[in-house]
Amino acid sequence: MVELEKEVLPLPPRYRFRDLLLGDWQADDRVQVEFYVNENTFKERLKLFFIKNQRSSLRVRLFNFFLKVVSCLLYIVRVLLDDPREERDCPGCLRQNVSAHNRSHFDWSLIIWVNRPLPLWALQVLVAFISFSETMLLVYLSYKGNVWEQVLRIPFILEMISAVPFVITVILPSLRNLFIPVFLNCWLAKHALENMINDLHRAIQRTHSAMFNQVLILISTLLCLIFTCICGIQHLERAGNNLTLFDSLYFCVVTFSTVGFGDVTPQIWPSQLLVVIMICVALIVLPIQFEQLAFLWMERQKSGGNYSRYRAQTEKHVVLCVSCLKIDLLMDFLNEFFAHPRLQDYYVVILCPAEMDVQVRRVLHIPLWAQRVIYLQGSALKDQDLMRAKMDDAEACFILSNRFEVDRFAADHQTILRAWAVKDFAPNCPLYVQILKPENKFHIKFADHVVCEEEFKYAMLALNCVCPATSTLITLLIHSSRGQEGAAGSVDQWQRTYRRCAANEVHHIRLEESKFFGEYQGKSFTFASFHAHKKYGVCLIGVRRMDTANILLNPGPCHIMGASDTCFYINISKEENSAFVRGHREPVRGPGGESRGVPQTIYHGLTRLPVHSIIASMGTVAIDLQDSSDSSPEGTGPAALGSGTVSRSGSRTEVGGCNTLALPAMGGSAEERRHSIAPVLEVVDRVHNPTFDLLGDQSEDEGGEEGKEEEGGEQKGQWWGAHCEWVKGYPLNSPYIGSSPALCHLLQEKMPFCCLRLDKACHHMPYEDARSYGFKNKLIIVSAESAGNGLYNFIVPLRAYYRPRKELNPIVLLLENVPEADFLEAICWFPMVYYTVGSIDNLDSLLRCGVTLADTMVVVDKESSMIAEEDYMADAKTIVNVQTLFRLFPALSIITELTHPANMRFMQFKVKDHYSLALSKLEKKERERGSNLVFMFRLPFAAGKVFSVSMLDTLLYQSFVKDYMISITRLLLGLDSMPGSGFLCAMKITEEDLWIRTYGRLYQKLCSSTGDIPIGIYRTEAQKLPVSESQVSITVEDYEDTREPREPLLCRSGLHRNSTSSEPPSSSSSSSQAMDHPLLRRKSMQWARRLSRKGGRGSSGAKGVGSAAERISQQRLSLFRRSERQELNALVRTRMKHLGLSPSGFKSESERALLPNGMTDPGNRLSYILINPSPDTRLELHDVVYLIRPDLLSPVPNQAGARKPSAGPAEGNRFDTQDSTHL
Repeated sequence: MVELEKEVLPLPPRYRFRDLLLGDWQADDRVQVEFYVNENTFKERLKLFFIKNQRSSLRVRLFNFFLKVVSCLLYIVRVLLDDPREERDCPGCLRQNVSAHNRSHFDWSLIIWVNRPLPLWALQVLVAFISFSETMLLVYLSYKGNVWEQVLRIPFILEMISAVPFVITVILPSLRNLFIPVFLNCWLAKHALENMINDLHRAIQRTHSAMFNQVLILISTLLCLIFTCICGIQHLERAGNNLTLFDSLYFCVVTFSTVGFGDVTPQIWPSQLLVVIMICVALIVLPIQFEQLAFLWMERQKSGGNYSRYRAQTEKHVVLCVSCLKIDLLMDFLNEFFAHPRLQDYYVVILCPAEMDVQVRRVLHIPLWAQRVIYLQGSALKDQDLMRAKMDDAEACFILSNRFEVDRFAADHQTILRAWAVKDFAPNCPLYVQILKPENKFHIKFADHVVCEEEFKYAMLALNCVCPATSTLITLLIHSSRGQEGAAGSVDQWQRTYRRCAANEVHHIRLEESKFFGEYQGKSFTFASFHAHKKYGVCLIGVRRMDTANILLNPGPCHIMGASDTCFYINISKEENSAFVRGHREPVRGPGGESRGVPQTIYHGLTRLPVHSIIASMGTVAIDLQDSSDSSPEGTGPAALGSGTVSRSGSRTEVGGCNTLALPAMGGSAEERRHSIAPVLEVVDRVHNPTFDLLGDQSEDEGGEEGKEEEGGEQKGQWWGAHCEWVKGYPLNSPYIGSSPALCHLLQEKMPFCCLRLDKACHHMPYEDARSYGFKNKLIIVSAESAGNGLYNFIVPLRAYYRPRKELNPIVLLLENVPEADFLEAICWFPMVYYTVGSIDNLDSLLRCGVTLADTMVVVDKESSMIAEEDYMADAKTIVNVQTLFRLFPALSIITELTHPANMRFMQFKVKDHYSLALSKLEKKERERGSNLVFMFRLPFAAGKVFSVSMLDTLLYQSFVKDYMISITRLLLGLDSMPGSGFLCAMKITEEDLWIRTYGRLYQKLCSSTGDIPIGIYRTEAQKLPVSESQVSITVEDYEDTREPREPLLCRSGLHRNSTSSEPPSSSSSSSQAMDHPLLRRKSMQWARRLSRKGGRGSSGAKGVGSAAERISQQRLSLFRRSERQELNALVRTRMKHLGLSPSGFKSESERALLPNGMTDPGNRLSYILINPSPDTRLELHDVVYLIRPDLLSPVPNQAGARKPSAGPAEGNRFDTQDSTHL
């Protein structure tokens, strides 16, 4: 311790305690430093006032400009007061005869001396002295060491010429009348004006317009040239013609305009020389100025100029920010945005960093868009460009990502930065953002509306597999239409019906303000939905309470409608644009043709709807509830039928002997009475708690399938192992931030990563192909380039908790690249989800992943192929691959995603198909009429077999008017799940369900039994083609394929033949097969058999050379058609044998596509959607009805006690998963 104390030095004196208290040490250490000492000098202060400070410098330059203008005005006054014929008061001046105009001899004194009055001279001297002093002061302040740089400047020289002589006349009075070219001050005024404009823009802190400056310079240069020429000609001609200022002005205008009348001309050579000099100067200076002006004008046309502040304050505008503007994107935005009547007065300001291309420029020159659209070239990251677009005054800002970017993550990053920049510049401007990747969505959560492309795309494709044509249904709902598409060229009934129903959109209104729903206040939701559809033809699908922002789709019978509820409904137009008329009900004709008397009632309906049709349907419903006397054969049937909802495989499920659409029990007069449907209750009686088991399996999976599971338990245990236990819960691992939690079917223990690979065996599962797994249901194959996080949204809807376990389809992901571990960790908890590595253009990869066992194949557009040198060629590879799949596997349902919607005309392309050609002509007419949905009549789109992600762009645009559309779409697709909100599902109408007859009766049946709300019909019809070469070739081809053995058909006839047999079928087999064929197919096959037999007889004994040659050519044609199909079948079988796969599955699948049932032949049918059809629409066999089913976890109404006895016990059941089977 002592040594340490010795080492510590004592404190210096200034840090002693006494000094710290007294503060004596501070005076010694502190030094005062003066900053900006140089700027405190007199010169620096003057420089700060005259040059550096913007405001004071602006005042100085304005004063200088005023001095130069005053000096020019004084010169004009001196000219007006001067008369050269008067005698000059000058030393040595001699009077000469000026009447003789001699160009060589003239009086120079008239040019050198002028008459200047004394007061005028005093004013000119004062102005010159002030101007000279200011000039010298600025030269002194601007001096930087080089005096010649200041002296040789043109403004300084002009100042010396016009100011110094006046200062000299003060010293020498004899020179007071000396001519001084004061008119040259106009050029100094021009120079002061340019500096003044620059200081003005600096003072107001705004970027000046180069175009404005250039125009100002050009005008001032032209004025200075003319003024100089006028004053010079007038002064020189004092010794000649003695012209006035007006005569000189007239001469200059005539000369510079190249007119040259010749009535006024200069007479002496000095004035003529001045004219030559001025013309040369004009020919040099003016073209340079015009060239710069033209260049700036072209640049301004490219950049788009500015959107004025005055227009922004008096007009309403929205800003569209894109990185690359394509013509399709622009037209989709303009057509959808201006489709709403209240947006007709809005302006669209496009802010794009790229230069406007030729097609966009051509469209923006159209008068329809030229006054509404303003194109600005600039970046959203620059405040100057945002200020040009007046972003802070905009009603909304749409930020769209470039889906054609090679790196989609980079495109999202650019979108995120644009959104941040706009939010920082204009915090109150509503943001509508489109993002590509779901993992980037959480960066823009602050935006008012966000549409994630991959989220919506994969969820829509997933629902397409279980609810057919969901993509078409959503596309039609989010497009604005008036139902006029195809009005001129629609010749088929299905086109007219499809066109009329496609005009339905989602609208909203408060219940207390509504005439549609106001009378149902205090009633149940299902009661209001059914009766609003019955009375007005509108479909109520959801509500929103005033105290919450959540939208509930079909909250069920337990929801009581309140006055403040916001109702969401589907209709052709919103209620505010609808007119109500008073009508009387027409008499309803019975089956026998007699008119039954019906009491007249008053009906209030939409004028745009078929009023007489809806009134007739109302009469039918009224008869169903009141009168049951009907001997129609539709009323006969068994007392209890299977469920009206079937799976895609066609099996019906009956649980507990009851179902949703069961035929009600009848009394002794069942054969003479029409079946009645229980009425929809206004208010449910009581509510009991749901018995839905969240963690265990449903009873339907444990009851009816016990025997089957015991039979296949041994096989299942071989490959499923310890992972066969299923539970219901929320996924543990989400691949990205921001995914909405959804209750799904999950595995109790996750699958090992090695077991997820379908085409490779591991020590858990020794199988290498899909057939070895022994799946009970058909596969769903998804072909994608890589395993993006968006595929997670494809799996979740297909594993939702409300889908019965026995109907879950195995999902196989066909990926070109091996997925990452994060993605495998997210999907390993879902049952029956696998992946393989391969490509869609590789037949071996398709066979390994089980394409012969698949029911649906989804082909996702490749991100790497979205960029093509030629527009619309990005889909070339996808279209050709899908066409190959269609030829190889005709029974496979293929759902394709395309980059450009215009390319959907190439899906399942047929060259000589007259019907497709007619649809192509109809599409061209719709494009000429400016329709928003020119492709809606294309059969692949109407059937839901093709989808383009660009169709989702209108969802973001429509959200500007309908801010609820994104939420409703997410609920329909299953991306969001709100407690108490329903979900979208479908049911299929079978022969047992046709007793319901009409869509209105189905609406009542569903609302009274299960609480489901139907919103549309997916209808499939046999396509009636005219007899043409294409149909003949198809029938011949089908006949040749029927010569091959088909197990389902030949086993009944007792025939066993191999596929290589070329003998014609026997008469017995032909007759048995013909009984199953429709009339058209049977006639075609008989014609084909006669053709082949006549061809064989003609070869042995020809009746004529021409007929024999014709028969031989027909035989060759049929053989060529047959050999092409056989070659494709042989190719597939050969590859399956090479891979060790059994070809029996492919044989049955190929034959299933060629069955004699016309509805199963993919080339002989058409499908389309009817959104919110009228109540009297007849139900047809194989119709698929879209339903919004209430939440299974919500409180359950018990309505059995309040039903009529005629309804039977089958209608009193709870709507749960035991009652029906979801598609």
